[in-house]
Amino acid sequence: MYRALFDKVLTRVDPEQAHHAAFAAIRAAAPVLGGVSRLGSRPAGVRRMGLDFPGVLGLAAGFDKNAVGIDALAGLGFGFIEIGTVTGEPQPGNPKPRLVRLPADRAVVNRMGFNNDGAEAVARRLEARASSSRGRRGPVLGINIGKTKVVGEDDAIADYEKSTGLLAPYADYLVVNVSSPNTPGLRDLQATARLEPLLRAVRKRADDVTGHPVPLLVKIAPDLSDAGVLEVAQLATDLGLAGIVATNTTIERTGLVSTAEEIERAGAGGLSGEPLRKRSLAVLRLLRSQVGPEMTLIGVGGIAGVEDAVERLAAGADLLQAYTAFIYEGPLWARKLNASIAKEQRR
Repeated sequence: MYRALFDKVLTRVDPEQAHHAAFAAIRAAAPVLGGVSRLGSRPAGVRRMGLDFPGVLGLAAGFDKNAVGIDALAGLGFGFIEIGTVTGEPQPGNPKPRLVRLPADRAVVNRMGFNNDGAEAVARRLEARASSSRGRRGPVLGINIGKTKVVGEDDAIADYEKSTGLLAPYADYLVVNVSSPNTPGLRDLQATARLEPLLRAVRKRADDVTGHPVPLLVKIAPDLSDAGVLEVAQLATDLGLAGIVATNTTIERTGLVSTAEEIERAGAGGLSGEPLRKRSLAVLRLLRSQVGPEMTLIGVGGIAGVEDAVERLAAGADLLQAYTAFIYEGPLWARKLNASIAKEQRR
């Protein structure tokens, strides 16, 4: 029913407006969702990075950039929520329109540009949430941090350090995002010579403000060469990172079903959804072959059905994330996928 509604009606609505309206409805339904989330089958819980995840499926960064609906989203069936990307300074993001659907490919092109309220505002919001929780344990919370667009390359580390200092106290795990294609120069930080001092600085700052080791991960692009993937994997191992998120969106447009006119109209930006599946899977396998069994790998990119989830887990993912399939399949999608994964696990 939702899919028919999406294909016939929602595709006629501006994607960014539709996102804001849907997210507002999810937040309004939070009290009901809290009870619903306890119903139905969930996959077996997973313990990774010293954290207990109630299920393997989480919501990827990008949906809740400003930490305004963490618990409501968890009520839809996600075992963990990753907020962000949050930058050191508030920024409006790139000019609109900046979010385009490619329905024939079950894909989305976004060039949002890290539009968010900034680390100070998000930290205040998380502090208020923690104060009002009265000891209740919410979902596992990841916080994804990136570079402010106007900050120059020489000041990038200080920008990440600011976000880390403000946000690490509220994070169950922290993700350094150096892989979005929508902030000029950001992907250059994936080069190990630049990535190493950045990760060391974030690690030190997080330890300073929390007094305990918050698990630190890095999120990489699918467009890295295989050699580049292996270099990042080796660096993550050498630095003792808790994990790697694989992968972000792609700038590739090969193999799409959409017409050349539709692809041109969609414009530049990161492509997510089904077309990303094969490369994200390949990157995951490459990472697992390099890092061994101890490091946590979060598989994301093109996961829509139970076959995708099982395939990603078999390839070495410890946890899964999704975003685009949530847009296309609707609010009940996570619970349905959880039930299907649980059924496969019982088999």
